[in-house]
Order: sequence, then C-alpha cells, then structure tokens
Amino acid sequence: MAASLRLLVRRLARLSHRSITSAAASVSWRSGCCLVPSSSRCLSDAAQDRSTHFGFETVSEAEKAKRVYKVFENVAQKYDIMNDAMSLGVHRLWKDILLHAMHPQPGARLLDVAGGTGDISFRFLDYVYYQQERQKRRATGSSQSLSWQDISDKYPNEDRPQESRAVVCDINKEMLKVGKQRADSMGIVSGVSWVVGDAEELPFDDDQFDIYTIAFGIRNVTHINQALQEAFRVLKPGGRFMCLEFSKVTNPVLAR
Repeated sequence: MAASLRLLVRRLARLSHRSITSAAASVSWRSGCCLVPSSSRCLSDAAQDRSTHFGFETVSEAEKAKRVYKVFENVAQKYDIMNDAMSLGVHRLWKDILLHAMHPQPGARLLDVAGGTGDISFRFLDYVYYQQERQKRRATGSSQSLSWQDISDKYPNEDRPQESRAVVCDINKEMLKVGKQRADSMGIVSGVSWVVGDAEELPFDDDQFDIYTIAFGIRNVTHINQALQEAFRVLKPGGRFMCLEFSKVTNPVLAR
C-alpha cells in the first residue's frame, strides 16, 4: 500500500513538473535528456543575471559554474589530500560510516554523483563483495547438512548472483581521469563505469538506481533544488538519497 502510494505521488509530481516546465518555458523534456538548445540559451542568459556565492565573493551563477570547474580541474590530482587537510583526515572515517549506514546488498545499483575520484564507489564495491562472500559461506555451511539428493535438486535451480554496479558521474573530466587511474592501480576492472554529467541534468533514465550518493559535492551545485529533483527522478521507488557534506562548526573553540 505504502509503495503504491509513493509511486502515485512520484508520477503526479513528474506530471506536475513537466506541465509547469512546458508552460513556463515552452520547452520539451525527455527522461535522461537535456533541454532543447533554445531553452538552454535562455537558462544561460538568466544565469548571467542571477548572483550566488563563490567562497567569499558574490558572482553570477554562470561564473560560479566556470570557477568550480576550473578549481577541480586544477586540484584533481591532489583532491584527496585537500579533503585530508580540510577534515584532518576524518573524511575517510565518515565515508566508511556512510557505507555501513548504506549497507548495500548484492545486486544494488549505485549512482555516485560528483564522485570523480571514486572513493565512495570503491568502498561500495568492497562492501558488496564482502556481503557476497558472507552469503556464500552461509550457503556452504547450510549445504553441509543436506543430503546428496537435496544438493542435486537445489543446484540447477540456484539463481545466478546479481551483479552490483557503481556509476561515477562527475561534471569534471579531470576528476574522472583520476578516478580511472585509481581504479587501474587497485586492479578494479569491472563493476564501475565513469560518466561525464551534470548533477542538475543527469544523463540517465528514470528509476535506474537503488542508491544515490553525493559526498562533499552538493555545496558546489549552483541549483541544489534542481539537483535534488534529478536525484529523485533517477532513483527507483524506495531508493535512498545519501549526502555527505561539511557543516558549520558550532563549537566556539574549534570555529576559530
């Protein structure tokens, strides 16, 4: 009942969103596709007019997007070191805690947005592999008490293990390049794919992923509401959105 209600709400929300978008901007929208060029030009012009924050500066939204891209292009090779400095190395522990809270099972599909270096996706694949091995050990233990006839009857009907996949989506090609290099150095040759994409216009169809993660990336998104709508769109019914981000320090001693 709850699942049916959620699915109905999702459909109504999408229909409402598409109707509003069509009426307001006279543009077409398809699952996993960008707006038509004319509307993109309008959005670009509007972005030039609207202002936002970049660090301690006030800049146009278009200027922020360019600066964010340039920053990550320059620091891609040292991105993890930068996170070590900003969090005193604790970001690695936070990511481990995130995976335990996620508790992904074999067959899960992960979309890791702004995850260019692959930190979350690599942890995801390791965690799922551990779960698979654990299930195999349990199955082996239970089969030891079965008769030969039971084993013979069970073997042909066993389902093939579901394949888990992680998709790393990042707007910056240099970040993805570093992630691929890390995967090669770790011997990871399957289970992960690398996609250039914008969190505000994800290049995926609806209802594709079980889990959506964005770690230390949502602060760099210009239109956070749009990114959240896209996360909701690509998640399957019952899918989970998990965000890891720095917050303001409330302790006056640490805030100095």
